[in-house]
Amino acid sequence: MLISKIDKHKIDLASNTLRMLSADAVEKAQSGHPGLPMGCADIAFVLWMQFLRFNPKDPQWPNRDRFILSAGHGSMLLYSLLHLFGYDLSLDEIKQFRQFGSKTPGHPEYGHTPGVEVTTGPLGQGFANGVGMALAERVIADRFNKDGRTIINHHIYGLVSDGELMEGITSEAASFAGHLGLSRIIYIYDSNQISIEGNTSLTFTEDVAKRFEAYNWRVYKIDGHDHNEIAGAIESARNEKEKPSLIIARTHIGKGSPNKQNTASVHGEPLGAKELELTKENLGWPKSPAFYIPDEVKQLCQTRIAELRVEYVDWQSLFNTGKKEDPNLSQVWDAYFKKEIPEDLESELLKTIKKDSMATRSASGEMMQVIAQRIPSFLGGSADLCPSTKTYIKSAPSLDKNRFTGKNIHFGVREHAMGGILNGLALYGGVIPFGSTFLMFSDYMRPSIRLAALMGIQVIYVFTHDSIFVGEDGPTHQPIEHLPSLRAIPNMLVIRPSDATETAAAWVEALNHKDGPTVLILTRQDVPVINRSIYPPQSQLKHGAYKLKDSTKPPEIILMATGSEVSIALEATLQLQAKGVQARLVSVPSFELFRSQSEEYKNSILSPSCKKRVAIEAAGKSSWYEFVGFDGLVIGIDRYGASAPAKILADHYGFTTKNILSEIAKKWGI
Repeated sequence: MLISKIDKHKIDLASNTLRMLSADAVEKAQSGHPGLPMGCADIAFVLWMQFLRFNPKDPQWPNRDRFILSAGHGSMLLYSLLHLFGYDLSLDEIKQFRQFGSKTPGHPEYGHTPGVEVTTGPLGQGFANGVGMALAERVIADRFNKDGRTIINHHIYGLVSDGELMEGITSEAASFAGHLGLSRIIYIYDSNQISIEGNTSLTFTEDVAKRFEAYNWRVYKIDGHDHNEIAGAIESARNEKEKPSLIIARTHIGKGSPNKQNTASVHGEPLGAKELELTKENLGWPKSPAFYIPDEVKQLCQTRIAELRVEYVDWQSLFNTGKKEDPNLSQVWDAYFKKEIPEDLESELLKTIKKDSMATRSASGEMMQVIAQRIPSFLGGSADLCPSTKTYIKSAPSLDKNRFTGKNIHFGVREHAMGGILNGLALYGGVIPFGSTFLMFSDYMRPSIRLAALMGIQVIYVFTHDSIFVGEDGPTHQPIEHLPSLRAIPNMLVIRPSDATETAAAWVEALNHKDGPTVLILTRQDVPVINRSIYPPQSQLKHGAYKLKDSTKPPEIILMATGSEVSIALEATLQLQAKGVQARLVSVPSFELFRSQSEEYKNSILSPSCKKRVAIEAAGKSSWYEFVGFDGLVIGIDRYGASAPAKILADHYGFTTKNILSEIAKKWGI
């Protein structure tokens, strides 16, 4: 149904319905952001009514268009759209905006509200997520659009704000998208020129159009309240085959409000009872009841849903016919979207270990070659550090604007955007994405990492150069507080393997961990490979902590360590045992996995009766007191490192067997 063929009265009525549903909800909650929904109602209605392809009864339909409200503070606009267009979001839920337990939280939350594609709120994240989705769309399309069948051919739409275009992550993501020519992206920029502190001219005077043209984007400029201009720009962007598109829509924030339109106050404050009444009067809207939806608007939206249902049924028929004609199609599709992991994967990964001593980053790099061969949905890259993080997949080409069949993504020096793009890849489906950089630079990615944990999506981070043993690069590259800070993120699985064998088990855990992100923390320097014919198998990593070397009787002292410090802790344990001390060594590759074990198991590892406990880790000490107790001993580092060879740093900061024994002797006289 073309906008030009819809009576203008109905278009205005539907747009005002979006405005007033949003304003009523914010007013009832006495909290929220009415300005954006009121200013973008025309854009949203035209997009959803004429262009967006979706099925409210099957929100996860693979070939749906994705709509990202990147400016998540305008959430009531999205909730109003979802309600009007038939998603499982009742009017009662609209009335419960921002209330405990409702499906209409202050900012959209993925997995909480049907039809919400991504959790947005931190500005710029949705912009980058959409780039990841557009990349995934090209990857999946290249793999499945064959033999004359077009199974994947949709767009990624986003609504972005002035504030987002100020954020650095959008610059990185836009540069990346333009470089790859991700033409399925159509972002509409709500250029209302208002931010919380006032007019954007306070801080933001650049020429956005020229900037995005320089990024290799197609740019359009429109009146964001002219329905025909909106439709024309979107149609032109849909026909663009070489570049992503940015539609700069000049809008009026809080449109329709007689006294608050184009003011900063309407951005994040309710209109107020009097101004809400005046706004309804100005728009010719009934003053009561609140949350009024005209029957004409309901019918218009139902007509659109019925039209889209036909497209959905046609796609299902195409897909099912394809599976009948090509039995391999269903099998390959499941391999991508179910993300099943081969049962023998760990044993296959162990076969790559050829040395008695190797850095866990190097061991991981060899294992990733096997993973890429066995798991078709596995792909990713680094922030220009593949040679150092050992994450290049040798058997596959790199993705570029003319070829999306590879597995290697060159993110460039764009850690911020890499984090957001990885989330978009994971949200799209059919992809297990990984991204890598030095542990020190994970700080650049932290907002995206946190959102991956909040959304419960499978992203794998490969963070190498994990401690002061980076060495000569000095304190700017030596992580100190990063392990404790990553462990502090809820729903985050952090694994720091002690050697190559635990690295294999860590990869299996990461690939099987589908309801949240995983961080693999890997060494730059070589560490001894533990002889598993003598010591317990690396598969015990699944418990998070296990007895690597036990005492013959109930322990007098328990040593705990992770990563490269396990080898020196093992030597210290052996020396203590040689002196007749009942010492136990526990490898603790993952706090999160250990916490998830039964109390019985945890007590079997950390015997409650043994109060002499030592933790050894070349990182901040804070997170260890949970396990050693306040009377325990933590050999860690709570200050910045220095530029020197790794061995000298180990001696200076006390990460040696000699110092471990010395500290134990000083504390307990053992």
